[in-house]
Amino acid sequence: MIAAKAGVHALALAPVALLALRAWQVQTGADIDALGPDPVAMIEHTLGLWALRLLLLTLAVTPLRQLTGQAQLLRFRRMLGLYAFFYASLHFAAWLVLDLRLDWAGVATEIARRPFITVGFLAWLLLVPLAVTSTRGWMRRLAGAWQRVHRLVYAIAALAVLHFWWVVKSDIREPLLYAVLLALLLGWRLWRRLHPPARPARRAG
Repeated sequence: MIAAKAGVHALALAPVALLALRAWQVQTGADIDALGPDPVAMIEHTLGLWALRLLLLTLAVTPLRQLTGQAQLLRFRRMLGLYAFFYASLHFAAWLVLDLRLDWAGVATEIARRPFITVGFLAWLLLVPLAVTSTRGWMRRLAGAWQRVHRLVYAIAALAVLHFWWVVKSDIREPLLYAVLLALLLGWRLWRRLHPPARPARRAG
């Protein structure tokens, strides 16, 4: 399990490490085209895309556990969720620093004026309490309310897909793929709720 978790950490950090390497290549002049013709858009798109992918992977853990019977898969759910928040926060920070140049006065204007930014910001904002309350201590403090709070992840995933869809604008094939994946993951949960598996009968005596 330690080796498996180390592998997940390495894989989750690989995209941001590769992005940092490309930024370093551009900065030093080793490869000025490493981030493409629009470096800012490349950085923001990569970080946002990995936030969405990790969010969907987090949602996929429960169906995979139910299909395979491998309960240890649940040990990776919190890790993947925190990495989704990590990439979403970097995505938001990149937009704030590289696009707006820390123009704090313009942040509220941009969020209110552009719907795709509004839903993206709302998705990140809803992720904050989930990340904060992801520890065992918060699970104990919130008790039954913890699960209700963390069901916000379904709305967050829908907002994230919508944000990506509106950002792309023209070629919607990639956001459509993520929308279909999200629909399958949520559909599976609905089907399981409506058709719960039968519990094995207890033996008498």
